Amino acid sequence: MTAPAPITSLQNPQIKRLVRLRERRERERSGTILIEGARELSRALQAGVRPESVFSCPALHSPEAAALAPTLGPVTELSRAAFDKVSGREHPDGLLALAPTPHPTLPEPGPQAVTVVLHGLEKPGNVGAILRSADAAGAHSVLVLGRGADPYGPNVIRASQGSVFALPVAVLDEAEALAWLSARGFTTFACTPDAPRTYWDAPLTGRVALLLGTEHEGLPGEWRRADHALSIPMQGRGADSLNVATAAALMLYECARQRRTPQQEAV
Repeated sequence: MTAPAPITSLQNPQIKRLVRLRERRERERSGTILIEGARELSRALQAGVRPESVFSCPALHSPEAAALAPTLGPVTELSRAAFDKVSGREHPDGLLALAPTPHPTLPEPGPQAVTVVLHGLEKPGNVGAILRSADAAGAHSVLVLGRGADPYGPNVIRASQGSVFALPVAVLDEAEALAWLSARGFTTFACTPDAPRTYWDAPLTGRVALLLGTEHEGLPGEWRRADHALSIPMQGRGADSLNVATAAALMLYECARQRRTPQQEAV
């Protein structure tokens, strides 16, 4: 059977749909996300995400994309101009998939579970970087609250390098998040620059929830009234705050450090 000719027209209905799906409103309306890039798509597949359709431009393939593409089943080939139209990247690798929006169920936490609560974070780069750090540090989950960046938007997926698929990332309203944390006995730690207690002086063991707000406004009142408030000491002359993704990484790895076993300490 002869393979279908590549899509070349920028007015093709499939091209138009892919362009629309770059908008959050269209993704929410359709329950569909865009996953672009071989690395991100590989991690989505490993997490059990099953694409509805895959689009490929062999002329743009990186070695990783060229190796992955033959394993993806039927693909729709796009011309370079068509792929450039739908891609959100400066240097795309020629792979893009559509998949149902994930709605992961939060697993029951273990006795040393760490979850990260993001309230209203707007910058996809920060949200993606926090997801990478949470995955790397062995966090249990990430809870996303408020109308901030879409955790399954293409820019967050890219910034997380696919880590958004590697751990449960749940979009909840505030009441749902508070009820879930309370019912499971999490100790909540509000991360705020004006707290008198530094993060390395806090007992960050047991079930811990790290609460992070926007860099401009911080956490809203109800979330600032956590069990504890923690800050990161800063001794620079000009810096009065840290990037929220940097702050999250420091606190996540302090949690991981405090959970080290005697055997790990001896290595």
